[in-house]
Amino acid sequence: MKIGLVLEGGGMRGVYTAGVLDALINKNYCADYLIGVSAGCTNGASYVSWQKERGMRTNINYIDDKRYLSFSSYLKTGSLFGMDFLFYDIPERLDPFDYESCFKSKCDYRVGVTNIETGEEEYYGKEALRKEERNIILRASVSLPIASPIVEINGKKYLDGGIGDPIPIKKAFADGCEKVIVILTRDRSYRKESTRGKIFFKMIYKKYPKLVKLLCNRHKRYNAVLEYIKEMENKGKAFVVAPEKPIEIDKFEKNKDKLYEVYKLGLNDGTKIFEKYKEFLDVENHKKI
Repeated sequence: MKIGLVLEGGGMRGVYTAGVLDALINKNYCADYLIGVSAGCTNGASYVSWQKERGMRTNINYIDDKRYLSFSSYLKTGSLFGMDFLFYDIPERLDPFDYESCFKSKCDYRVGVTNIETGEEEYYGKEALRKEERNIILRASVSLPIASPIVEINGKKYLDGGIGDPIPIKKAFADGCEKVIVILTRDRSYRKESTRGKIFFKMIYKKYPKLVKLLCNRHKRYNAVLEYIKEMENKGKAFVVAPEKPIEIDKFEKNKDKLYEVYKLGLNDGTKIFEKYKEFLDVENHKKI
């Protein structure tokens, strides 16, 4: 049975996802497939490479470094997040990413990015993890509108993968998953409200009308996919791991203590869910070793 992990983004709320994934590593559970957008794809990469606690470390250990997240970075590069630091300095020198383990893993890996000219979501596999290109596809998937510059790859222009496909569960099923585990960084009661600042999107991205349409209607797509997830739960094809109550941090959180508490919450929730849904997870056939 092909079982997949579906990871939404959420900026620094992604430390919750990192905790859940570490719980699965602790249980020696290796899914067949993982798809993530925005912060989901970066945390997911450390799961596929089987590097326990790396997601936690890379989210928390360097948060005080101005090269990681700062207004000075925005003034210098047009991005609040220091992309060279995140996708070169950390994975190459400070907390090396195990590319070999990732590429050998039986867990398939997908990254979603939003093509701002066509308004379509595009998906890449493990080829997204190219250190010689400084992981440019991952950069594109985490490039938040307004907070980051547009990323150009082979003549195509991209931004955050969560714009076009906020929770890529349908892609997981399209790729052959029979069951999926959806990891959310918002509690189950959350519903996205109508986008504020539509006028700014129209001004800043006036050359990209399909992107503007996506941004202005983002709440509709997000809330619709939550309803679809419920349908799949009722059919026994999905279950959700999510915080029981709202996480009190935002996507640009810099308080290490708060971030670590959210990581531990994810770790605890992941452990409890694993014990509860062992049959669904087909544990015996999904052991790493």
